[in-house]
Amino acid sequence: MKSIVLKLLREQNGNNVAENFNETIYSSCRSCLDTVLSLFRQDESDAKQIGVEADNLTWLLDVLAERQAAEEFSVTWANQKELALLHEKVPLVSRYHISRVTSRLFVGIGRGELLPSKDTRLLLLTTWLQPLFKDYNWLQHGCRSFDGKLVEEGIGRTILTLPLEDQQRILMSWLGSFLNGGDGCPNLQRAFEVWWRRSFVRPYSDRQGNGVSQTDSTSKE
Repeated sequence: MKSIVLKLLREQNGNNVAENFNETIYSSCRSCLDTVLSLFRQDESDAKQIGVEADNLTWLLDVLAERQAAEEFSVTWANQKELALLHEKVPLVSRYHISRVTSRLFVGIGRGELLPSKDTRLLLLTTWLQPLFKDYNWLQHGCRSFDGKLVEEGIGRTILTLPLEDQQRILMSWLGSFLNGGDGCPNLQRAFEVWWRRSFVRPYSDRQGNGVSQTDSTSKE
């Protein structure tokens, strides 16, 4: 049924769609988030219900991405600080469903389906990257629809759009997790190499080039 609705939305996107449709979708998102937060606050989390709500959130995000209207979703998700703090207290079998939503957001950013602001991208990484690291091994082996390559590419692209100092902080934190977790952690080696070249190799090459230019100028004099 969800695939049918998505198909209809693709056909109608931009044509005679009610102006309040996006608000209706976001209202549903807020309802799902409220339910998930309530479940996370309970001593015994309902894994099945959390999975249902995560499926709904992922599908709603797909709808918004199709309509190029998912930026507000990324802002809302990035600001779920209480949910992220409760995340590690919830059993892995329940909480990994929420990391699927985070993964879908990073894939969307990597594909250009949504273009959140720099501040939102940084907050999204700050709030949700560590919880995603902790669930990553389970996602790889316990979630059939999970595409690790796409997720890693999306995370890397999100990081590399930030200022160099933010890239350094996030990637050095990732490096510690990767060295400890190995294959159980996202492989962001490509993003790390790009950051390294930007931070050290390119500035060194520029300095070398400037030195040669100054030497040539001196020789001519």
